[in-house]
Amino acid sequence: MAVATAVLVAAAFVWLGMVLAISFIEAPLKFRAPGITIELGVGIGRLVFRALNVVECVLAAAVLLALALGGAASSAPRWALGVVLAVIIALDVAWLRPRMDRRVTGGNLSESMPRHTLHFTYVGLELLKVAGLVWLGVLGLAG
Repeated sequence: MAVATAVLVAAAFVWLGMVLAISFIEAPLKFRAPGITIELGVGIGRLVFRALNVVECVLAAAVLLALALGGAASSAPRWALGVVLAVIIALDVAWLRPRMDRRVTGGNLSESMPRHTLHFTYVGLELLKVAGLVWLGVLGLAG
């Protein structure tokens, strides 16, 4: 396996593991911990997701760099997935997370607060990201 392909596969699966661990395990469980208020859980979440997004940007750059350096091994499907994943993280960082931050820093947090369209959009993008990362990693291993 070429170095660029190994970097691509490693970045895809490390990124996948981080998304699964934080978005689908840590985030929902933190609100079930004894003594965690909505305000505290949201504050922790904002810090954790800010850090995750920084690492995701680095991993997205590593994926795109590996594709650029991969030459002929960087097939059109790999490029398409790499670009889609980079667009998803760009949407997360530049559009979605700032709106979600404004919503929760408005001071209207409560246990009965209904899920917002932004939350469902976030979950949808995370599911797309997971599918794309699995597919990209598998393509890298298969190629």
